[in-house]
Amino acid sequence: MKPPGLRLPYTLRGRLSLVALAAAALLMIVLTVVFNAVVRQRLQQQADDHLHTRAAAIAATVDTSGPTARVVEVPDDEALDADVWIYAGPVRLEAPPGVAAGGPLGRAADALAAGGGRRCATVGGREPVRLCVRPVTGAAGASAAVVTAVGLAPYRSSADTVLYASLALDAAILACTYAMTRLAVGRALRPVGTMTEQATSWSALASDERFGDVRRPEELARLGGSLDALLDRIRAGLRHEQQLTRELSHELRNPLARIVAELDWWRSRPRSAAETRAACAAIEDAARSMTTICDTLLDDARHSTGATRGATDVRSALALLAARLSPSGPVEVRVATGTGGLTAGVPQALLERAVGPVLDNAVRHARSRVGLSARRQDAYVRIEITDDGPGVPADFAAELFRPGRRADPGDGHDGAGLGLPLARRLARSVDGDVHHDEAHRHGARFVITLPAG
Repeated sequence: MKPPGLRLPYTLRGRLSLVALAAAALLMIVLTVVFNAVVRQRLQQQADDHLHTRAAAIAATVDTSGPTARVVEVPDDEALDADVWIYAGPVRLEAPPGVAAGGPLGRAADALAAGGGRRCATVGGREPVRLCVRPVTGAAGASAAVVTAVGLAPYRSSADTVLYASLALDAAILACTYAMTRLAVGRALRPVGTMTEQATSWSALASDERFGDVRRPEELARLGGSLDALLDRIRAGLRHEQQLTRELSHELRNPLARIVAELDWWRSRPRSAAETRAACAAIEDAARSMTTICDTLLDDARHSTGATRGATDVRSALALLAARLSPSGPVEVRVATGTGGLTAGVPQALLERAVGPVLDNAVRHARSRVGLSARRQDAYVRIEITDDGPGVPADFAAELFRPGRRADPGDGHDGAGLGLPLARRLARSVDGDVHHDEAHRHGARFVITLPAG
């Protein structure tokens, strides 16, 4: 549920820009977190390397040749002694001036020296300090430990600077991403808006202009083809409407004239009962004639413009459907064209919509081959689509044509389980059918029957 006051953009450009911004933001967050974690880890490693180097230099001033370790004084060793603790066993030989023995740093140094081995620890606070210990063992058995310390404030400051710089860079990249996405999507959709305005204008004026006359990219060409087909249907509907109007006007003129004449004649002077009955009979006959004319013309208009009438060359339509496919992988679509004419008594658009989903389903599940064939069978055209895929599971055959049902929703194929039910519904609307041939083995076979033309 959206929070109150949060509204998604209404335009496609705004929504696509928002999606691109969200994806870029997610990617930048991940990269920023990983990058800064690596930077902080690297800076801490540099601090540890610095401490180990200093500890090695201090260890050179510790003499362990005797029974007990001792510190050899060297000239100008103040720089070496800064932030350094030297231990002979548990005994502290030297400590940094100004550092309390019982303070946090002193206790941490004591713990590192007593623990043995080479280890590091961090003492927190407003100014965290990193400590590392280096054991020193002599040939005579004397042992010592050198603990060095360094403040982490400069390293943390460098890490924070890198973090702020990366956040600023992220913001700049996101702003550029949003702006460039809006610009790119706007430029991509500009021809669509122009085509929409043109289609609206052409449909209002019943113009003969069409989008197919201009060369366009493939996606816009398909859109233009759809709009052209829609404009053709609109114009055909207008022509049928105009024709129906003209025919009704022409055919109804005479009955209406008869009714008006009879009424005028009946009202012009008193009439006898027989003359009145004759006038009423004439009016009734004219009214029945009008009813017959309306029923006849309307039925003819419905049949001539409806989806149940038409003639389509089946083989060319199937070849066109196969040519429009874009099979993934090694799938090959074979169309058995045959010889001679084969016509279906339905519009080409309906045939394509009845066959298309079944063919798409076969290509989606085929391993290497899809077969498409058609032949005449009595008063119908029989179209068979076969594939060498896994076939339809026996326990799912009864659910095959139920909307929204899929045999394996997790098979990785997109789809909502609506294609096959739609194909069957369209075929049955013209007294045809779509069914699955359960006797077929080694794949699946679907049979589509449509009235022959």
